[in-house]
Amino acid sequence: MIPDDQVEEVRARADIVDVIGDFVPLKKSGKDFKANCPFHEERTPSFYVVPAKGFYKCFGCGESGDVFSFVMRRLGLDFVEAVKLVAGKSGMEVREVRRGEGQEDPNRKFYEANAYARVFYQDRLWDEQDGAKARAYLEQRGIGRETAERFGLGWAPDEWRGLREAAAHHGMGDELLLEVGLIKKSERSQEPYDTFRGRIVFPIEDLSSHVLAFGGRVIDPDDTPKYLNSPESPIYHKGQVLYGLSWAKNAIRRQESVLVVEGYMDAVSLAAAGIEHAVAPLGTSMTVEQASLVSRYTKQAYLLFDSDKAGLAATFRAADLLLAAGVHPSVVTLPPGEDPDTLVHGAGPEALGGYLDEAVDVLDRKLQILQEKDFFSSIERTRNAVDRLLPTLRAVKDPALRDIYVAKVADRTGVRRETLEAELAKAGPPAAPNLREARRYRRRQEETPRIPPMGAEKLIVLLMLKDREWIERVAEHMGPEDFQDRDYRAIFEALLEHPDLTKAPSELEPHVAGVLEELLGDQTELPQTHRVFEESLGKIRQSSFQMRLAELDRMIQATSDEDRLTELLTEKHRLAAEARDSGIDWGPVARRTLEKKNADEKRGT
Repeated sequence: MIPDDQVEEVRARADIVDVIGDFVPLKKSGKDFKANCPFHEERTPSFYVVPAKGFYKCFGCGESGDVFSFVMRRLGLDFVEAVKLVAGKSGMEVREVRRGEGQEDPNRKFYEANAYARVFYQDRLWDEQDGAKARAYLEQRGIGRETAERFGLGWAPDEWRGLREAAAHHGMGDELLLEVGLIKKSERSQEPYDTFRGRIVFPIEDLSSHVLAFGGRVIDPDDTPKYLNSPESPIYHKGQVLYGLSWAKNAIRRQESVLVVEGYMDAVSLAAAGIEHAVAPLGTSMTVEQASLVSRYTKQAYLLFDSDKAGLAATFRAADLLLAAGVHPSVVTLPPGEDPDTLVHGAGPEALGGYLDEAVDVLDRKLQILQEKDFFSSIERTRNAVDRLLPTLRAVKDPALRDIYVAKVADRTGVRRETLEAELAKAGPPAAPNLREARRYRRRQEETPRIPPMGAEKLIVLLMLKDREWIERVAEHMGPEDFQDRDYRAIFEALLEHPDLTKAPSELEPHVAGVLEELLGDQTELPQTHRVFEESLGKIRQSSFQMRLAELDRMIQATSDEDRLTELLTEKHRLAAEARDSGIDWGPVARRTLEKKNADEKRGT
C-alpha cells in the first residue's frame, strides 16, 4: 500500500491535463479541455477535462473520475500501479509499505524454495547444450525468448536429482523441497528425486508474483503424462489460482474481457501472438474461487475449451460458476482438432478474432446442443431438457440477464414462465405448516424408496455406470477435482473419456480397474435417480465446503501478516455467505465459523 499522505501529494502535484493528454488529443475549450471520449466511440466531442477541479467527465457515456481513475481505466492498472505511474510523470517517488512490516512471513521459506527452482529451471533452458532441445520446441510453437522470459519458462533436465542436489548447496533440505512438491519419494524407495524431469516448466504465480507451484509439459509426444503439476502445498491450492492472471490482469481490464483457455501452452502461445488477456484454470474445470477472481477484473468471459463431451461439460460448469460470480460467459467453438495454441500458430491471431466474434452466449449454446440432440421432440425429452437448463438459470446473478434467460427457455420449451420461476424458487422440501401436513409429509417420506447406504462419491459413479445418460449430466455439475477418493476420481475421468466402456480401460491402474470391475457388476438398485444425484451432489459439496473452511481456519492461525490475515478473513466470511445462500448444512464447522466471527473481526477486519 502507499500511505494516504503520499497519494494526496501525488494527486495535488499531478497535471491532469498533461497526464490525460498523453493518451487523448485534448483541445482547449474555455477554462477546460475537450476531446472525443477514449472509452466509447463518438463523432462529436463530449469528453471534458476540468483542471481546476482535477477531474474528467464524459457526457456521452457517463465515465468520470480523477487522474488515478483515468489511468486505471485506460491502461488497466490497479490503484497502486496508477499512483506510481502518475507520480513518475510528476517527478515524484513513492514508497510502498506493508502492514506488519518487519514481521516474519511464515511462508517465506516456501516462496524462496520455489523462486530458487524457477531460476534453476530458467538457467537450464538457456544453457547452450542442456536447453537446446527445449528451446527448439518452444520456437516451433512460436514462443520466442521474450515471451519465455516474461512467463519465466524453464527446462527441467532429464536427471533424477539435479534440482535436489543444486538446492542442497544453497541450504535447502529435502523436507522443504518435499513440502512444496519439488521432489518426491517413490513407493519402493525412500530416496527422494526431482518431481519434474525432461519437461518444459511453467511457474505458477499468485497476484503478488510469488511462485506458488509449477506445471511441466513433455516435449516428446510419446512421453506420459503429457502434463504434470505440483501437488497442493502450504502455499498452493490449485482451485484458488488462475494461470497467467498475474501477467494478464491489466490486459483483461483494457480489453474488458478475459479468454479462459484449458492449459498453460494455450495462454503462453496467445500472449506470444499479442493476445494477452488469457488465463487457464489449473485443472480440468473452474472453481468458485477462480470465477470470483475473474469477476474482479471483468464482467465478460470467452470460454475456449475443447468441443468434445468432456470439454463441453467443463465449459458449462465454468459458465454456471461465472454467472454466479456476476460474469457473462460466451462459448467459442473452434474447428475440430484445433485449440487456441494450434489455431493462432497456424493461421495467426486474426483467425482467433473471427471465432471470438462468432462466440455464442452460454444459454444459446446449450439450447443449440439440445436441439441438435433432438431434445425437443417429445414431452419426456423436453422435460429432460428443462432439467438441464435449470442449473444455468439458477446460477445467473444479474437480474436482467436472468429475466432474458427465463424468457428464452420458456419460449423454446413451451413451459410457462410462471412454472419456470416456481422451479427456480424451490429450495428443498417445504416446511409442513401444521400437524396434519407434517404427518402426510412423513408418510410420503416413509413410502419413498430409500437410497442405498453408501458413500456419495460411490453413488454418483454407480449412477453414471448404470445409466450412461447421466454421465454428461453429472459432468455439467462436477469435475474430477470434486472427488476426494482417488479411485472414484479416476473412474469418473475414464467415463468422461469412454462413455460406453464395458471393462476397465488400459490406462487405469490395476487396483482402480478392480474397483471399476466391482462397480460394473454391482446389482444395487437405484430408485429415484434424480434424488440419488441431488442428495449425493449436496453431500459432496458440503464436504468440499467444510474442507475449504477448515483449511482457511488453519491458514488464519498460521499467518502473522496483517494483510494476509485480512485477505483470509474476508475469504472466510465470503465462503460462509456462499454456504448460507446455497442452503448447505455446515454442521460443526459452520458453528465454529459463527462462534469465531466476532473474534476474527477484532483480529483483522
